[in-house]
Amino acid sequence: MKHISVFFNIFLAAILALIVMPNFNANASAPTQAESPAACDKDRAVQVSGTAIINVVPDRALIQLGVQSNGKTPSETENANTAAIQKIIKALKDTGIESKDIATDWYYVMPVYSDYDSLYIKGYRINNTVAVTVRDVKNISKIVSAALNAGANQIINVELYTSELRKYRDQARGLAVQAAKEKANLLANAAGAKTDCIMSVTENVWSYYNGWWGRDNSAIWSQNVMQNAAPSAGAGEGALAETGPLSLGQISVRAEVTTTFSLK
Repeated sequence: MKHISVFFNIFLAAILALIVMPNFNANASAPTQAESPAACDKDRAVQVSGTAIINVVPDRALIQLGVQSNGKTPSETENANTAAIQKIIKALKDTGIESKDIATDWYYVMPVYSDYDSLYIKGYRINNTVAVTVRDVKNISKIVSAALNAGANQIINVELYTSELRKYRDQARGLAVQAAKEKANLLANAAGAKTDCIMSVTENVWSYYNGWWGRDNSAIWSQNVMQNAAPSAGAGEGALAETGPLSLGQISVRAEVTTTFSLK
């Protein structure tokens, strides 16, 4: 019986060896099938920057407007200001502005002194400003006029922007990298070399967005790619026309990158 048991154990060991060996051989040969990528030559490199600007017709506006009220007492001034601002908000809603697009921007109460050096308070002043999001830029003039007719005596700012900033920013990034590649190839060819792999790419985030109605020309004098984007959906051809005292023009979405290429 002892001999039978020893024979049986040897038989099991042989079967296990046959099962394990093919897997071992396959794993052992795997590293020889993969080729390690060639490393960049860090001793020979060229560093360049690329800039891209996409000029976009704005399809949104943010209007800051409000009312300044004066009175002899805080309660008198507050009551007058509240009545005025409620009338303005109603007028805004009558133009089609929704409640979610009207928000208090700031509310400031200050004493009014008899003169600069005096500590005598002769009254109080309240500045109440609301921010209005306009989703149809053709209505900017109508909305501003409605607010002024309702009693607004302050138009702080009208800022134009695009609701598709992410899309245009991504496009600008791609064009900026393209500009950097073209510049690197030109410099390398002039030096009798060729560009190899990219060693680093850095985005200058300060260059993201320039509202300034398309009047930012700083990238014109650097390595750049410029592109005009079609009006956003909903803007329509009418958005290109003059809108009362405001000209929509174009806003600039800008991207700038710094890249380092190895040379070969």
